[in-house]
Amino acid sequence: MRIVVTGGAGFIGSHFVRRTLTGAYPEFADAQVVVVDKLTYAGNEANLAEVADSPRLHFVRGDICDGELVRELLHGTDLVVHFAAESHVDRSISGAEEFVRTNVMGTHTLLNAAASAEVRKLVHVSTDEVYGSIDSGSWTEDRPLEPNSPYSASKASSDLLARAFHRTHGLPVCVTRCSNNYGPYQYPEKVIPLFITNLMDGRPVPLYGDGGNVRDWLHVDDHCRGVALVAGKGEPGEVYNIGGGTELTNRQLTEQLLELLGADWSMVENVPDRKGHDRRYSVDITKISRQLGYQPEVSFEEGLAETATWYMEHRDWWEPLKER
Repeated sequence: MRIVVTGGAGFIGSHFVRRTLTGAYPEFADAQVVVVDKLTYAGNEANLAEVADSPRLHFVRGDICDGELVRELLHGTDLVVHFAAESHVDRSISGAEEFVRTNVMGTHTLLNAAASAEVRKLVHVSTDEVYGSIDSGSWTEDRPLEPNSPYSASKASSDLLARAFHRTHGLPVCVTRCSNNYGPYQYPEKVIPLFITNLMDGRPVPLYGDGGNVRDWLHVDDHCRGVALVAGKGEPGEVYNIGGGTELTNRQLTEQLLELLGADWSMVENVPDRKGHDRRYSVDITKISRQLGYQPEVSFEEGLAETATWYMEHRDWWEPLKER
């Protein structure tokens, strides 16, 4: 089996690649894995160091908007797992063009090449943010898309393109929509690694608004296991929510991080709220649980503690990134 993983040097994509090549997903035990990554600021070949010597890994530095390259890579490919995306909401607010280019045009280029190459399955990895904000209850997969940031709008657009290529061209596409990820190798602009590394250096942490925004937290290992289940057994044309089952306000998250790092509330700096900040996200995982047997396995307390320890032990990985 030949698997092409886009964005495979990023936080989530590299975790999927490492786990695939170290035998975590039996259905892909002998797969050849081709990683294509542009190595933007958030992509890092060091994320693949653990498996860099695997004879089953082939790394290609390239842009998913490059139609000729993508067509060449997808020739003879069985499975495409599409992680590549611009993903930081704050960056999309200050400038959305690159989000539209990568998330919309890049996805279109990939889908077009996949249809031509007749790949057997394409998993398009998306986000719960495409649903908008929900005051109570949880989103099911048939919820209308109401994105509120340029980032989430670009991802919703790519989701709809994936659906259209399935319906129009018969491309066997599945879409996954995950909640907020955390874990090792996450770029330190995101809240958990930003807060951990700031506190390690005795620097304050910025808390948006009143800290009441609610997110569901999903360990990257649970997310990637869910993606692998969809890749192996998901029904083409279907959407699957992947959640972690731990909803916290940003204030509650901050309190847990302060306790882990031995700091107090004096290290918190209240900052003006983000523009258009969605109040609450919550996904219903009944579908993937019943159909594919998914359940989150990493408790938030265990996962957060292990993540904090990883950043404490890997200053050489994150410190140069923050210096940028």
